[in-house]
Amino acid sequence: MNQINGIEDFLIIKPSIVTIGTFDGVHLGHQKILSKLVSEGKKSKLETVVLTFFPHPRKILNPSIQLSLLNTQPEKIELFKSSGIDNLITQKFNKDFSEYSAEKYVQKILVNKLKIKKILIGYDHRFGKNRDAGIKELKTLGVKYNFDVIEISAKEKNNISISSTKIRNALFNGKLNIAKSYLGYDYKITGKVIKGNSIGRKIGYPTANLQVFDKDKLIPKRGVYLVYTRLENKVIHGMMNIGIKPTIKNKEESIEVHLFEWKKNIYDKSIDIFLKKFIREEKKFKSLDKLADQLKIDKENCLIMLNEKQ
Repeated sequence: MNQINGIEDFLIIKPSIVTIGTFDGVHLGHQKILSKLVSEGKKSKLETVVLTFFPHPRKILNPSIQLSLLNTQPEKIELFKSSGIDNLITQKFNKDFSEYSAEKYVQKILVNKLKIKKILIGYDHRFGKNRDAGIKELKTLGVKYNFDVIEISAKEKNNISISSTKIRNALFNGKLNIAKSYLGYDYKITGKVIKGNSIGRKIGYPTANLQVFDKDKLIPKRGVYLVYTRLENKVIHGMMNIGIKPTIKNKEESIEVHLFEWKKNIYDKSIDIFLKKFIREEKKFKSLDKLADQLKIDKENCLIMLNEKQ
């Protein structure tokens, strides 16, 4: 897969088939579209192109909204690599780009740069300044500039019945099984292990405090989770708490991971934490001893779940 940052200095050699979108999550619905793109590309002997945007257009068009994303940009790129597409173009989305009229966008980007012969797009796709053009206008421009529009119908989209919004809602509610059924993979949080207040170590449950790299990355519901990571080519399970640690009156939200069967120092390392199951809500305990008692129960529950799966 060729990875291109910005279309300004890029000119494709062969005619192409293109699909366009933000693809947050690169979920099973997206994967179905990508599979159709690759299949159609092979059948028509066209170069396959995915055109996506960074930052997310909503962050530029509505800067006041808080937008939580399922993927960081590096995560999204890794997911695209397994799709079989030829080219991934990440176009910088800014105010100037958002001012392109529908025809300018089609002519300058799709026709002149990408030599488009076919476009695979959803029936409800909107584009151009103020998102004022849709599938009807795209088909008209296709006739003018000699490319075909392959429309993903409402029926096809409804059959997929997956959206990034549904996945976000599932994660915000701790429903990891639903999120995974839509994503096709375990949700992941990546961050750097930093020093904390060492309260966990004092009560027998040392934790790795995770500093998440991307402020837009969606952090799921507060509470305790069964998780795993990969260290030194081994899968290491553990439990993670997301929250404000009310027992010790912490004010800022933190992410702490207690890894089972791991004693080595991982400070300053970047690790991926994969979420498997929501265990319980975060709650306040009367003392650290009571907290330690609950953590023992949490760990036992996690180990039972792991043994049940084996």
